[in-house]
Amino acid sequence: MAQPFWDHPEPLAVESAPVPEYGSGSLADLLPTLAAGMGVPGMAAPLAELGPADRNCVFLIDGLGWEQLKAHPDEAPFMSSLLSGSRGGTGRPITAGYPATTATSLASVGTGLPPGAHGLPGYTARNPETGELMNQLRWNPWTAPQVWQPYPTVFQLADAAGVHTAQVSSPTFQNTPLTKIALSGGTFHGRLSGEERMDLAAGQLAAGDRSLVYTYYAEVDGKGHRFGVDSDAWRGQLMYVDRLVQRLAEQLPPRAALYVTADHGMIDIPFDEQHRIDFDEDWELRAGVALLGGEGRARHVYAVPGAQSDVLTCWREVLGEQFWVASRDEAIAAGWFGPQVDDRVYGRIGDVVAAARDDVLITASEREPKESLMVGNHGSMTPAEQHVPLLEVRS
Repeated sequence: MAQPFWDHPEPLAVESAPVPEYGSGSLADLLPTLAAGMGVPGMAAPLAELGPADRNCVFLIDGLGWEQLKAHPDEAPFMSSLLSGSRGGTGRPITAGYPATTATSLASVGTGLPPGAHGLPGYTARNPETGELMNQLRWNPWTAPQVWQPYPTVFQLADAAGVHTAQVSSPTFQNTPLTKIALSGGTFHGRLSGEERMDLAAGQLAAGDRSLVYTYYAEVDGKGHRFGVDSDAWRGQLMYVDRLVQRLAEQLPPRAALYVTADHGMIDIPFDEQHRIDFDEDWELRAGVALLGGEGRARHVYAVPGAQSDVLTCWREVLGEQFWVASRDEAIAAGWFGPQVDDRVYGRIGDVVAAARDDVLITASEREPKESLMVGNHGSMTPAEQHVPLLEVRS
């Protein structure tokens, strides 16, 4: 249970939240910058420090935050060497975007747009047309992909401009709606092992005079959710993916650049009532709420009609200094979802938006039994979740 109402601290000001660096240093800025350097029409280059290259590869490691990478130099010697510049590479953090979660971030990477434009504003979000919660990672219940996210991807624009464009990932992702609306364009190549993906990505880079290649690895995130960041299982995955990065870097063809990044970081949350507030057991938080969306550290709260103001007041009182709690309009005005929000996206955002500041979760043991058992979590705007690496290697 949360604290009793008479013991709630003063709520955090919405303006105090560290908003992602949209337009100057976010995931959504990476592919447009690379495409602009290859002469793709209509592309800007907000990451101006990234010099142009004829062949660009983005390797996205799911769940590897900047802070976690910096804390484990022994497990990631190659990537750590890029941070120090000892191998001629460079590295700095950029921000994932809000919320810092996979579906939202992959859409930002692939479209070059912030969440308020591409329209995937969380792990789950309400579909205003049906009133149902939609899981945007699993795409359930089914929603027409091109209606949900109508913008072309950077890959599609690059392919139309004559750039050799390819995605190299697990075969299971080839035909998913998320891939179609976020990462499609050119050709998809499914490979099971990480080594096969690295070798094929290098080959695809060399296949064109101008090339844009994307590859992906998921299990750092998987082990973090199940066992926690800094567990032996997580460390083992970090060691493995570090070798994959080196394998790919050592195969770069001439005039190529490799960019290693991630979709979000992660934070471990203790299993006790102080750190895990169960929505399904908390009458204060449930009052006036029709649907609970998002995830534990980045909640969309959809109120019963007419109860929006009461729900906002209650959530601010109950959560105190542990969360930034905003109304939909306050979150939009503060820039949480980007500089603007499309009309079709407005109703997908919660009437109340709650972003964790402390090491705390709002779980839902009955509605979300599997998610409620995760050790490692992400979603909010803290540095551990928001800051992701941008490592560069050039041939």
